[in-house]
Amino acid sequence: MSETLASGDAVTKGEAGPDPKRWWALAVIALATLIVVLDATIVNVALPHAQSDLDISDANRQWVLTAYTLPFGGLLLLGGRIADFNGRRRALLVGLVGFAAASALGGAAVDQGMLYTARALQGVFAALLAPAALSLLNVTFTDPRERATAFGVYGGVLGGGSAVGLLAGGLLTNYLDWRWCLYVNVPIAAAAFIGALPLIKESRASGQTRYDVPGAVLVSIGLALAVYGFAEAADDGWGSGKSYGALIGGAVLVAVFAATQARGRHPLLPPRVVADRNRTGAFLGSLLIFMAMMGMFLFMTYYLQGVLGYSALKTGVAILPLTLVIMVGSGVVTGLMRVVPPRLIISASFLICAVALVWFSRIEVDSSFAGHVLGPECVVGLGMAGILVPTANLALLGVGGQDAGVASGLVNAAQQVGGSIGVALLNTVAADATSRYITAHHGSGPVGEVMAKGAVHGYSIGFLVSAAIFAVGALASAVLIHASTEETVGANMAAV
Repeated sequence: MSETLASGDAVTKGEAGPDPKRWWALAVIALATLIVVLDATIVNVALPHAQSDLDISDANRQWVLTAYTLPFGGLLLLGGRIADFNGRRRALLVGLVGFAAASALGGAAVDQGMLYTARALQGVFAALLAPAALSLLNVTFTDPRERATAFGVYGGVLGGGSAVGLLAGGLLTNYLDWRWCLYVNVPIAAAAFIGALPLIKESRASGQTRYDVPGAVLVSIGLALAVYGFAEAADDGWGSGKSYGALIGGAVLVAVFAATQARGRHPLLPPRVVADRNRTGAFLGSLLIFMAMMGMFLFMTYYLQGVLGYSALKTGVAILPLTLVIMVGSGVVTGLMRVVPPRLIISASFLICAVALVWFSRIEVDSSFAGHVLGPECVVGLGMAGILVPTANLALLGVGGQDAGVASGLVNAAQQVGGSIGVALLNTVAADATSRYITAHHGSGPVGEVMAKGAVHGYSIGFLVSAAIFAVGALASAVLIHASTEETVGANMAAV
């Protein structure tokens, strides 16, 4: 077994120097993070094929995505706590094995129920894997400049991995089968597992090891009800009693969870973690960017395949520029963080994304890729890099060793819950706009033409709502985040 690091020893006592294997460990952590991020989008390109193969309705197709992101988001806080007190390396290894097994089950799905179950199990193990990976990053890199570089890599993987998933989904679907979008996780997880054994040291926080299981149940059910409420609106409209009931019930349960955390002896989410304005701004920013981003990827996929007639492979290639811009942009943002306050970077980047989504909303049935897709996707990629890198850093600013895992879990939870709600909300908005358009234009032309225009109208409305979400993110970041450049880069912020 690798040496166990006591909480705070390497940083506060100076008894140990930097881990000589830290850059190799970063590669393993990045690979483990890539698996989690990849799986949130790799199924997107294959979704039309899986939908047809397993006879999934349009209203239910979003559950292929939310069945994964919902348990992932709901259990991340518990996963972070388990990683903190039972060992982050151990949590990473268990998460990798479980994720690979669930992926194999999903690839073998014979009906939609089996696919949803496998995706949910992936989410459960991802909730253990993701906070362990991020907190290990926080533990491993204690030098401020090295830390900035490491978080730049993490931000690049976080944003670029989503788009890489779309490209990989296209390649696998085109040359093999949509099921390989799930099977591919098995060898990647195996490589990360083998690499973690010699390269990553065990670390855990000292103190109590009791977990707030009732709190985890409360927040998970509350979030599930919220997403279900949005999904029901897609079927029955916004006036549906089931939709309102689920949304209200979800809000009540999340509120009860928040109240219990303030008074509990072993809270799943200690209030001190969210008491800092900078961290709150980072968590909210993470939620909002994924809320808008996941819906954007969904609409891009269906527009390129369903309207422009692209193959799954061509769709993945068409989104590749977005990946490249995020990766290059992450390096640029890492340098900017040394001289520009994070509030300015994040707020400006949210506005850049909002402008790009308004640009996206101008698509038509006969739009060209070069004239109406390439430009806005490159602009939004630049904006995403400017949000993902500094928010990941700010989310762990000043976090103590005993809270590294739960803070990491919270930033991942914000991303996945934002993605779940975003897909459900934006899919509902787009479906409603499409239905209204088709009803209003019934008989005005050939049925196929009206249907295509209705679909594009729905996507355009979805892009505009995404732009509004990005605009809210810009305002929230400007109000909440106040950390200086010296605080985010010039101080030693490692916590374990």
